[in-house]
Amino acid sequence: MAAGEEEGAAAGTETESEAAVEELRSFKDLGVTDVLCEACDQLGWKVPTKIQVEAIPVALQGRDVIGLAETGSGKTGAFALPILQALLETPQRLFALVLTPTRELAFQISEQFEALGSSIGVQTTVIVGGIDTMSQSLALAKKPHVIIATPGRLVDHLENTKGFNLRALKFLVMDEADRILNMDFETEVDKILKVIPRDRKTFLFSATMTKKVQKLQRAALKNPVKCAVSSKYQTVEKLQQYYIFIPSKFKDSYLVYILNELAGNSFMIFCSTCNNTQRTALLLRNLGFTAIPLHGQMSQNKRLGSLNKFKAKARSILLATDVASRGLDIPHVDVVINFDIPTHSKDYIHRVGRTARAGRSGKSITFVTQYDVELFQRIEHLIGKKLPAFPMQEEEVMMLTERVAEAQRIARMELREQGEKKRSRNDNDDDTEEAIGVRNKVAGGKKKKRKAF
Repeated sequence: MAAGEEEGAAAGTETESEAAVEELRSFKDLGVTDVLCEACDQLGWKVPTKIQVEAIPVALQGRDVIGLAETGSGKTGAFALPILQALLETPQRLFALVLTPTRELAFQISEQFEALGSSIGVQTTVIVGGIDTMSQSLALAKKPHVIIATPGRLVDHLENTKGFNLRALKFLVMDEADRILNMDFETEVDKILKVIPRDRKTFLFSATMTKKVQKLQRAALKNPVKCAVSSKYQTVEKLQQYYIFIPSKFKDSYLVYILNELAGNSFMIFCSTCNNTQRTALLLRNLGFTAIPLHGQMSQNKRLGSLNKFKAKARSILLATDVASRGLDIPHVDVVINFDIPTHSKDYIHRVGRTARAGRSGKSITFVTQYDVELFQRIEHLIGKKLPAFPMQEEEVMMLTERVAEAQRIARMELREQGEKKRSRNDNDDDTEEAIGVRNKVAGGKKKKRKAF
């Protein structure tokens, strides 16, 4: 395809894809094989999404794909189905690698691969930080069909796990590529690209086409087809968006008021730091709310535990940092609260995209203090609309301040205790490491430096 033709095709994607969705009523129409169509049916995927309509036929033809689509648009299916179909045609171990920015997203993609490929016996392995490397090395030794990994931990295994390499790899997927690069994984991605075959198929999926993503596209993809189903930043029509303008010192009281006002809903509350996430979760628990935190300083098991409790509706409030703002598919979030306003306006789109998914309605409420006005104006400019104020009864909020102040005091004490426990645990770990070091010296055993790649 000539460059001009390709640009013309890309420009017409929006209208063509809408027409295509009308015509294509099933995955079978896209060229997906019967056994995988049945798997889609069992997962409740009745009709392909826009990005699936655009990307699957192109991928099945053996082309490299750049998929531009917002979060919650069915991107995983758009790359998982062509990979599984190719695996059916030429069965092979260590067949595909999917790179993702966060651990939770890696586990979610793994679940979808296993669900879609359950009838054909697909084996996947998740390689992420926060989990014992020895058990991961054993899983890699079994040579799964698909590896889903965060870049840092994968490079660690490529450099240090004996016998593990990706020289036979047929497919590379970079999901949420803009976020992978924003999290400064460029060096790791470069290392991975150097040790995998050049003769492979590459799918690059991203919500935004940044300069870094364009650079990566040039380095990693060969004559790709661009499948864009959303060119501008936008929020879903069925999402009701509000803001509340409040004094910074009463933020906690306003949060408690809103949780009481909208009781019976499930909430995702976004905070800017791990510490504030933990503190607010403790505060809400002290006031009798079923709140659980999810942030980067928790162990991987605790993070998955929190996510699963919320997904299973055992807890109605999930407090999270931006680790949970993208990619995670939690179907039943009714309300998103931006307790701390996001510093990057684009993160607002991803956060509020946790609700009003798959055609359902939802609410989002953004807290704006005297320090956040400029950030809030940037968000309104980005989404191209002025948000209405959420209706509040100020007197009722002020009646809560005494109870909230007491809960804040207890939460601070609990946070301090948790910090002290963590410090003493780390001290014990240091002692153990010192003892091991002494033992090794006595035994004369110096560890050999392992070769990189």
